[in-house]
Formats: sequence, structure tokens, C-alpha cells
Amino acid sequence: MTGDRGRFVWYELLSTDTAGAATFYHDVLGWSGRDASTAAFAYTILAAGGEPVCGLMELPLEGRRMGARPRWVGYVAVDDAAAAAERVRSSGGAVYVPPTDSNIGRISIVADPQTATLAVVEGLKLAEARPRGLDEMGCVGWHELFAVDSGQAQAFYAGIFGWQNAEGEAGMVDGYRLFAVDGQAQGGMFNKLPRVPVPFWLYYFNVGDLDRAMAAVKAGRGQVVHGPAELADGLSMVRCIDPQGAMFALRGPRGTEAGAPADAAQLGFSAAWGGFASQGRVIAKPKAPASPAPKPKR
Repeated sequence: MTGDRGRFVWYELLSTDTAGAATFYHDVLGWSGRDASTAAFAYTILAAGGEPVCGLMELPLEGRRMGARPRWVGYVAVDDAAAAAERVRSSGGAVYVPPTDSNIGRISIVADPQTATLAVVEGLKLAEARPRGLDEMGCVGWHELFAVDSGQAQAFYAGIFGWQNAEGEAGMVDGYRLFAVDGQAQGGMFNKLPRVPVPFWLYYFNVGDLDRAMAAVKAGRGQVVHGPAELADGLSMVRCIDPQGAMFALRGPRGTEAGAPADAAQLGFSAAWGGFASQGRVIAKPKAPASPAPKPKR
């Protein structure tokens, strides 16, 4: 675990329809599933290329009664879950589930001081699980925090997990803060727009053909609610909502519709999507028309 300290090493989807969710993500990301239930609760492991990527379980009834909706939760590796939970609490965050032994290791569900939820895990039990590269197909390739104050959030996570600040590539929008583990950028943080109801973490899954994946999302009764939009690294991304209401994102090269022109409304600095809004890693601008006419003033 020490070598993975501070990295996202596991993800879980809490859903109100696990069978439907398994089918949906199989069609979108090609995941296979296997039962890993315990006497306490049903649990499915979803795998890419035969290797575990994430877990799938029912959203607990207690959570539903409190208004919780289907969601993705990322787990960060720590050496001591109790110590990590106490650091969160003493730094102004909250501990929703105290350190508890589970089927995947000793875990704790926490929230940062701005109420964005994530989890920590000590001693990940999945023997076949391994650190996944950020460019591996079907795996999470980027982590993004919609924060109230990204500067304060960056300082908080640096204190909890030791995350470092990372340099952004040329052209990245102002205010987008990259964070790194052992010098490798893992994701970004930015200030959400006021109409976004709560801060949250969004996870981007890698696909080999973004157009095909978008078509599968729509065919499976999910929603593509923002994008496609170009990224700084030559890929494109879309933000989506699955049929049960969990938000996720996809990134990858354009496929069958790669030559389609970009929509200026999708590439704008502030894009509303599914009742939420983002000032994310979208940096591309629509190309000016090939015409000698002067550009209109903005």
C-alpha cells in the first residue's frame, strides 16, 4: 500500500439498479462483471480486460432516505484509515463512515470542508487489483473536483494526502488547478459555478472511440449532457449521466464523427450540463472561418 499512498486506487458505483447499471457500463466501456458478494451485502466487481476496475453495489436504503442519489465514489490509498479520517476531521472535513473493515479493506467515507465526498482505503484486499495507468482503456484517466474554492481545496488535500501542485499545459483555462502524486498529474480542481448545488468529484473513464461510447450511452438510456469538447492533449471528452442518475465522464479520441465541427456552445468557458455547470478542462476554441472578413469583437 505504501507505494500507492495518496493515489486513487479503487472506485465504487452506488446504484438503485445494479443489474441495469452493469449492463449499461458493459455496453459503454466493455466491462465484464463477477459476483463478489459477502454475507452482509451483494457486491459486483467490474473489470476491464479481465482486471478489476471498480465495484458495484446497491445504494443503501438509509442513504436513500437521507436523499442520497446514485453516485461514483473514489477511494484514495492510505497507510492508516483511522489516522486519515482524523486528519480530515481535524482539518474541517467530516467523517460519514468511521474506519470500518469491509470486503475491500479498512475504509472510511469522508467529505472535505466544502462537502465533496470521497473515501480512503487501508490495505486494499483485492489481490488481483493493481495500480492502473491513467491511459489504460476502460479505467479512470482523470479526476476532477468541482469545488467552492479550489485554492482552499488544494491546500486541504495536500495536507491530507500529500498531493502536490502540478503545472498546467499551455492554453489551459485560468483557475484550473492540477494536482499530482509523485510528480504525476492525477486530475484538476476548479471553482464550480454558483448554480451547481454541491461540490463533488467527477471521474473520467478512458475509451478508444468517444463517438461509439457516446452512442452506447444514448442507446442505453443514459444522457450525454456536455460535449464532446476538445482537451489539451488532443483527446475529447463528454460528461454524462447514467440511467440511474450517477454522473460520470468519458475521454478519448473521436471516431466515426471525428471530423464534425465543434459546437461553440459546448466549448464555452461555462457550460451548463444536466442541471450542473463546469469551468473545466475545456480549452479549445472553435476555429475562425477561413475568410478574410474581420473577426467580430467579443
